[in-house]
Amino acid sequence: MEKILHISIAVFAVLGASLIVGHNAMPSENLMPGEVDVWGSEEEGFDGGGGDDGEWCEHSMWRSQGISGRVPVSVDSFGAVGDGVTNDTQAFIDAWGKACSTKNAVFLVPEGGRYLVKAVKFNGPCADNLIIQISGTIIAPAEPKDWDPKLPRLWLTFSKLKGVKIQGGGIIDGSGSKWWASSCKVNKTNALTIDKSSALWIQDLTFQNAQQMHFTISHSDSIRVYDVQVTSPGNSPNTDGIHITASTDIVLQNCTIGTGDDCVSIVSGSSNIKMKNIVCGPGHGISIGSLGQGNSMGTVIGVVLDTATLTGTTNGLRIKTWQGGSGVVRSVRYDNVKMYNVSNPIIIDQFYCDSPKTCQNQTSAVKISQVMYRNIVGTSKTPQAIKFACSNTVPCSNIILNNVNLQLENGNTPDTFCNCATGSDYGFVQPSVDCLHSESNSRCQAAQNDDEKETEDLAKQEEERGYSAHTEL
Repeated sequence: MEKILHISIAVFAVLGASLIVGHNAMPSENLMPGEVDVWGSEEEGFDGGGGDDGEWCEHSMWRSQGISGRVPVSVDSFGAVGDGVTNDTQAFIDAWGKACSTKNAVFLVPEGGRYLVKAVKFNGPCADNLIIQISGTIIAPAEPKDWDPKLPRLWLTFSKLKGVKIQGGGIIDGSGSKWWASSCKVNKTNALTIDKSSALWIQDLTFQNAQQMHFTISHSDSIRVYDVQVTSPGNSPNTDGIHITASTDIVLQNCTIGTGDDCVSIVSGSSNIKMKNIVCGPGHGISIGSLGQGNSMGTVIGVVLDTATLTGTTNGLRIKTWQGGSGVVRSVRYDNVKMYNVSNPIIIDQFYCDSPKTCQNQTSAVKISQVMYRNIVGTSKTPQAIKFACSNTVPCSNIILNNVNLQLENGNTPDTFCNCATGSDYGFVQPSVDCLHSESNSRCQAAQNDDEKETEDLAKQEEERGYSAHTEL
């Protein structure tokens, strides 16, 4: 086991040389398409050269843009009233048609107005250099019965856009209280969705009281989200803050999220996801998954969370998968996280079952490996602060903890639970995770074999690429 630990530390150190966080970084030739190395250190450029609050993207099309010298296309000019009562949907549709077809246009939702808009899709592609300036408030119909049956799961959708900036300091209000009272598991409606788009910059917006998920990024790439606030009551069901699905190269930075569900949820088909300066609570924490429901395949590769504060959440850093699924969760790093009065601060759950019926035991599972927790501190509301509930037949491997200090609120040391999880720890780690390299894992021999084979293979790859091994991260 000492051999495995030494190899793990060395490999995870050199993997950082390929961390993709800046526009000049080049992917490793040994990575699968869409996969990134996420084990780098701050000294290796994790902050993108911008210090503690440095931006991770510097592409010219993503830099902040003003609206002077552009062609304003105001929804008011197309008949919008903005009194919160009149249906302004058609005015928005007409203004979008003009703005989308005009170069250097600004689709303008003016400050001070409250615009009632029903479910609508704003489709691209559009002319170059479009800015969507939401300075007022867009509100959804309060009654579920008033919803468009042709768009039962969507409210505001922006689709097939490229190089567009969405900004303005305005508010997206989902008027969700009556939706929460009904079955949100059935009546699923997302407030704002970015779909099939690329190179978008979303900045300085507030999402509140969504019917279900507040802000969804779907089947998109190269999306930057800055200075976004999400707020709903802690008891509002299924109101995920930011939901990422089937998307790659996504950055969330300086976001404050309080909801009744996951602050951030990352699900299948997503890769190269970076989060920095995230404030979460209330809510269910920051989650990867759920994955594998209904014996499906789920894949999430390359996730970094650097600098976050979670307060009073029902989970902290969570990876959740269903029994019977397949696929992988790989290359995940949690760095510099503070948690206050959080239940289940660190949890991997391969037995997730969000169902009124008991889930049957199944042997297949989503494979979870290469997960690092580094510089994690705070207080646990539950006696178990660390829980690795992994599959007997598809165990978790290469779980690494470095400088973790979790206590109960009374100052006592909490417990750790492990089932079929292997890995290593170094530096100060509390509570103890000796179970990661315990003899009790002998019944999960596949996990130990995975650890040794995976780390030795990675070491060999790095040696072939000419990197020298380091002994510290």
